[in-house]
Amino acid sequence: MKWRFRIDRGGTFTDVIGTYGDQQEVSTKVLSASPVYADAAVAAMRSLMNLADNLPFPADQVESIRMGSTVATNALLERKGAKTLFLTTRGFADALMIGDQSRPDLFALDLTRPPPLYDGVVEADERLAADGTILLPLDTEALRLVLQTAVAEGFTSLAVAFLHSDLNPDHEILAGEIGRAAGFSFVALSHDVSPLPRFIPRAETTVADAYLTPVLQAYVQQVAQAINGAALYFMTSAGGLVRAEAFRGRDAVVSGPAGGVIGVAETARHAGIEAVIGFDMGGTSTDVCRYAGTLERRDLAKVAGVRLRSPMLDVETVAAGGGSILSFDGQRARSGPSQRAQIPDLPPMAEAARRR
Repeated sequence: MKWRFRIDRGGTFTDVIGTYGDQQEVSTKVLSASPVYADAAVAAMRSLMNLADNLPFPADQVESIRMGSTVATNALLERKGAKTLFLTTRGFADALMIGDQSRPDLFALDLTRPPPLYDGVVEADERLAADGTILLPLDTEALRLVLQTAVAEGFTSLAVAFLHSDLNPDHEILAGEIGRAAGFSFVALSHDVSPLPRFIPRAETTVADAYLTPVLQAYVQQVAQAINGAALYFMTSAGGLVRAEAFRGRDAVVSGPAGGVIGVAETARHAGIEAVIGFDMGGTSTDVCRYAGTLERRDLAKVAGVRLRSPMLDVETVAAGGGSILSFDGQRARSGPSQRAQIPDLPPMAEAARRR
């Protein structure tokens, strides 16, 4: 007999269910971050197995470990991803800031936009025609100098999205090689991340992948090393499972919430309920889904103000969990993740409004 573990790694708590062979399930809940242990999921599994602290993790006694994680979701909500450089075709540096001209509030006079995920943007001298043929070859020498300077300035992740590279990826592949040689620890190429037409969603998804994947990989590698090679799978945003080494930021934005959607669907089926609303409030974020006989999916999604084009279950996520702090900034109430609220000094009228 071997152990099977199912884990929900949230921003505040980590829940673990373990089954040993055909015996009854056992479960535990631990804090996701604690000075007592290096990783919550590993510590919880060791606790369920009654494993002493001085003993190595018994990978040969574990059949599989399946995990849904909000690491990527919370990195987006709290803007704690890698320092990312966006590399694009000359003339398109502002394309993602301009976007597609969609206005969520048509009559708003004061539009507020979330800050971009990338910390810097550079343009490459290159251009492809609409059919993928080369109009202007990539200036490799100039690009090499620019990327070396960016690495010296502290950029660690590179997102490359050139015009029409979904038809001809040659320039992106070459730029990726130059980026890795310059010292970028992670490089995301748009033809690989989102190999579909339309520049804006392809570039946005590539930037998100470059921003999130290094954070995600660091966590995955930490867990993989701690479990000594036991079979480790992660839930993707689409509701499927992938091996740990194939888990990327583009597929992980609603990894944890996707597990909740699957759970809602199974619970509804067992109860004979035709339609149900799933409400999952964690300590950092809240996720809501709907199930009415089929799993609802989408290819384009907006999560924490970031638009992505990647297959995922239809989940609405907001940065307001059970551990959120409500504050007043002098003009409006604000709600955010479970961290100490910083309320600025307010003018007399605003202070009076806050007290009311």
